[in-house]
Order: sequence, then structure tokens, then C-alpha cells
Amino acid sequence: MTSPNNITQTNGRRLTIRISNNSLSFSAIDTSTAEAKIQYEPYEIKNGISMAANLREALKSASLPKEHFRRALVMIDSNVLIIPIDLFREGSYKSLYTHSFPKNENDEIMYTVLPYLNSVAAFSVNKDLKLVIDDNFGFATFVAAMSPVWKYLHQRSFTGTRNKLYGYFHDNKVEVFCFTQNRFKFCNTFNTARPQDAIYFLLYVWKQMMLKPEYDEMHIVGNIPDREWILEELKRYLQRAYIINPAGDFNRAPATQIKDMPYDLMTLYVKGR
Repeated sequence: MTSPNNITQTNGRRLTIRISNNSLSFSAIDTSTAEAKIQYEPYEIKNGISMAANLREALKSASLPKEHFRRALVMIDSNVLIIPIDLFREGSYKSLYTHSFPKNENDEIMYTVLPYLNSVAAFSVNKDLKLVIDDNFGFATFVAAMSPVWKYLHQRSFTGTRNKLYGYFHDNKVEVFCFTQNRFKFCNTFNTARPQDAIYFLLYVWKQMMLKPEYDEMHIVGNIPDREWILEELKRYLQRAYIINPAGDFNRAPATQIKDMPYDLMTLYVKGR
């Protein structure tokens, strides 16, 4: 842990660090003005060195971390295993995770409780990466990056009577999920090197869930490649396919006006986690 003598508290402010395989960003609420604003600073990672080394360098060179936060919320975008809460056991979730994702020798397995979905999301954090965070912050909370998206879109799924399938595009993949009452009905992640792959996975899951093309709805959001083409292709098969516009959905909240902010981070600031 960093000594309190070497770091200045910033009135309880919290730094949010979002980390994926290929991206790193910092954000926080700026409370120095009457109207609180969101500060957002993406960091350009360097290829050839580990994410832990990138983070260590970013904490020294990026502007926002220099404000010396004591607290951090760390949003980790890694493989996630969804475990029904009635099957979750403190003594066994790590073995369940490593059985599902076996190449995690240098990772620490953590979890986020999703009470609104009666589930627990287990995820992995690189041990060297976690050490960098522990060395620089007095208190750090680690969460699955998808948790605010799941929470908000689960609430949104109760609007109307139609079943809804969601696709969230980010970091060269698409998270596809749907809900039944207060549980996941489906949740998986697919790599989307090409837009054609995204169409295939979305429609495959639609068929697997036995959704009705003339009645049920598909909603996609995020950094969608060839978004107009994908929407047009979906509408060839489904009567109700939509792209979620965060600015409209969140009533033009300040987070929606920040260029290139990921939808999960946007949702965190607008709806919480």
C-alpha cells in the first residue's frame, strides 16, 4: 500500500480505471466547480510490454492520476463466468472459473455480486496488474466491467411485453445476453473480427433462444462496426431491430457527450453499478 504521507486525499474522490486487453482509461467526477463534470482520459497503451507495465507508466505520466486519489474503482474487462447465486460457494468459484478458462496461472480470480440477477460474475485480474493498483491506492474495488450494463439493460428489459436480446459491442467483441425475470437467460461473448461475424452470432443466439422474428426485439449498442450495414442486415430477418442511442436513452447526460467513452463506463456514471 502507498504510505498516506506520500499521497494527498482529494476529498474522498474516486478514480475509475477501466482496463481491457487493449485499452486503458482513467475517469473521475470533477468537484472543483459548481456543476460537477466528468473527467475522462484514455491512455494510449504501448505494444510489447504488459498491461501492468503500461498501467505503472500511465499512473506516472497521465494527467488525471496525478491528482493523487486514495480510492479507485477498477473496471476489469476479462473473461466472465456467470454463476447462479444459489450455486455460488466461496470455496469453489475459483476452481469453476479456472476449469472454464484454464489459461489463468498468473491471474487472481475475483467476483462481482449481481443481486438483481440472482447471479455472481467471476472474472480474472492479472496478479502483476493488481499489485500495481494495490501499491498506488489505499483502497481499490474491482468489478466486472459489464456489471453496470447488465444492471441497466435488465431494468430496461421490463419496458413493454416483448422479449429483448441485447448486443453490446466493445473491444473487438460483442457481448450477447438476455434475461428472464430476475435471471440471465443467456450470456456469452463472441469475438467480432468482421461485421459478418457479429451478424452470425446475434442471429444464432436469437434462434437458440427461440425468439420470434415478427414480435420480439433486438437492441445493439456500443462501438458497432459498420453500424448501418449491421442494422440493415438484422432487419432483413427481424421486424424489430434497433440501435440504442445513449444520448437519447440517458436524456443527454454529460457522460454521453464525451467522445469515445465506452458505453459501460457511460452507464456507470449515469446509472451507477
